[in-house]
Amino acid sequence: MSVTYLSMYVVFILVPLFAILSYYLGKRKTQTPKLATLIGFILAFIPPLALIYIAVLVIKDDVQVTE
Repeated sequence: MSVTYLSMYVVFILVPLFAILSYYLGKRKTQTPKLATLIGFILAFIPPLALIYIAVLVIKDDVQVTE
């Protein structure tokens, strides 16, 4: 697999995937889902860090919503 195909894989598959996962988990686990999405989007360009970030969000307790 060449570097070109690998970079296309990261940009077109992993970045949107990690951004969507970050938004979904950020909405449930934090009070600032947009910031969680931005961090997930940026870290998606370095997949090992993005996986660690997603794992931390999964482990974190859900935020209680007060209405």
